[in-house]
Amino acid sequence: MSVPSRTSVLIAGGGPVGLTLSALLSRYGVDHFLVEARPTTSRHPKARGISARSMEIFRRMGLEDAVREAGLPASQVFFYRGRDLVDPDFVRTGLAHRPSDGEPEHTPSPGLICSQDVLEPLLLRHARELAGDRVRSGTRLVSFTDDGRGTDAVVEDVASGSRHRVRADWLVGCDGTGSTVRTGAGIAMEGPTGLGRFLSVRFEAPLGATVADRASASYFLTAPGSGGFMAVDNDRHWIYQHPLAPDAEPAPDLTDRDHLIRLVREAAGIPDLDVTVRDTMTWRMDARLADTYRRSHVLLAGDAAHAIPPTGGHGMNTGIGDADNLAWKLAAVTAGYASEALLDSYGAERRPLARRIIDISTDNARHRTAYRIDDELLLTADYRSTAVLAGPDADAAGPSTLDPTGYHPGCAPGRRAPHVRLTGGEPGTASTLDLIGPGFTLLTTADSPAWRQQAETAARAGIPVVARALVTGTRQEADPGRWDRLCGTPEPRAAVLVRPDGHIAWCASDPGDTPLLPVLRSLLSAP
Repeated sequence: MSVPSRTSVLIAGGGPVGLTLSALLSRYGVDHFLVEARPTTSRHPKARGISARSMEIFRRMGLEDAVREAGLPASQVFFYRGRDLVDPDFVRTGLAHRPSDGEPEHTPSPGLICSQDVLEPLLLRHARELAGDRVRSGTRLVSFTDDGRGTDAVVEDVASGSRHRVRADWLVGCDGTGSTVRTGAGIAMEGPTGLGRFLSVRFEAPLGATVADRASASYFLTAPGSGGFMAVDNDRHWIYQHPLAPDAEPAPDLTDRDHLIRLVREAAGIPDLDVTVRDTMTWRMDARLADTYRRSHVLLAGDAAHAIPPTGGHGMNTGIGDADNLAWKLAAVTAGYASEALLDSYGAERRPLARRIIDISTDNARHRTAYRIDDELLLTADYRSTAVLAGPDADAAGPSTLDPTGYHPGCAPGRRAPHVRLTGGEPGTASTLDLIGPGFTLLTTADSPAWRQQAETAARAGIPVVARALVTGTRQEADPGRWDRLCGTPEPRAAVLVRPDGHIAWCASDPGDTPLLPVLRSLLSAP
């Protein structure tokens, strides 16, 4: 096994979060090495809901079309409630905050259902296309030490047992709730465990015709039914989630196929259903949060940093957002145009959001028959940190926030740059979001030579930034003037500085007021 003796970033864990981080680091040109103990990708669907914000990230990575093709069609993203799958008195609801007819769209990339066992191979293939054998399955992190300047790690080939030492400037734990990285860094988790225990049965059964008039993403069973079904393809492939008694009770016999088949048949309400059990697992619902996301040269992301109840579908999506936030900051620090202090903004921005998402998801778990999946919740993320220069009216001292009442587009620093539909431009630029990245982007409504000059000056100083105009000779806004209305920037010389992760860092009214280069250095905590 060829293992690098040194790398800028060592990623432990190759689930959706670790693979997303790897692909983004490759996009930013960061040398890294990813190890994943499993020899193959997940066989179990596990997480399935991919939110609009995650789809926007995949869009930026060039993966949106592949993920959308692999997922359930949008016409099936509903939520069913009934006593069983054949209940004539069922109720079916859609997503919360889905734009109605005539309402401006909030994203070019609405969410969908794509189960983890389908998503992971797509992400793995993409990460390996970019990083080759630097993305390694069947290899686990055994231990590490942090000397304040970097980490010395020991990794092991699971099949052969051979061990190798890897020196990394930064170690990122994307290795799940039982994180070796978090434990090794001595980072504690806070919050309750055992909010529920469940048996998850992956099975095949000819249910397509049964649910044809009620096709949904999730099927919640009401009393006297128990648990619920999750559609993998809404035809033959399914998951049944069966609630278990508390930990004190005996664990179910996962090898008793006859018992598992009876459970599925009873829950479906079809006594003679032809069921083939493919896989089983048990899992526990926790609501926990790491005390910190960074300790010296060790960082946490995804389930290693937060255990989020699945009631809401935000767990994997929060982790993908972690990777998006962290990747560009690691790129800036490893390239030398930002100081290590920039990485403190990662936890300052992401940890308060995870706290809020845990609270929302826990409340959903208490009211399982009432909540609706909010596809746009993560679009409302509003950051407060040193990596944002807030306006004079903003609460710069407050924590990062989410808005459960819905997404309200705008251009305040800390918020995601709004989507405005574009027409007539070059291929791949159908939205303002398509103009962002891979470095900083200075957006103006029309071309501004003064802002272009400032961006070029900053780029010559080593900071990746470009100035881009929304409206050009061929490219126009589908709704003329919408960007200016959303951003409150009618001044022809106004500009919005957008970070590589699509969040607004700074708003300016005139290039003569404040030079761009000192602003960027302040945002990057740079000398």
